[in-house]
Amino acid sequence: MITKTKPMSLPEVKEILAKQESEKAKSTLQFIKKFTKLTPAKAKELRKELEKLDIFGLKEEEIVKIIDILPEDAEDLRKIFVGSDLSLKQDDIEKILEVVKKYKAK
Repeated sequence: MITKTKPMSLPEVKEILAKQESEKAKSTLQFIKKFTKLTPAKAKELRKELEKLDIFGLKEEEIVKIIDILPEDAEDLRKIFVGSDLSLKQDDIEKILEVVKKYKAK
């Protein structure tokens, strides 16, 4: 029974699936490994840093997308917010990209 839901990045899902024994979990894990760019620990650190930016209106779902995609420029970042009510200021975009850049280099 599902009691709670929380948006999770691919590295976080990878960490959970790695502990599972089922064939479905193993198959899904193989698929996720192809697209995961960060370790679960680095993804959690990045999440905390993005939350600390305290950008008004930035939702947990969008933070997870930022972690999964690791946008390289403002255009890539804006694509995450297509259809969203959030309109980022240039200053906020630069802050997010600066944080993401640190994790891409690691």
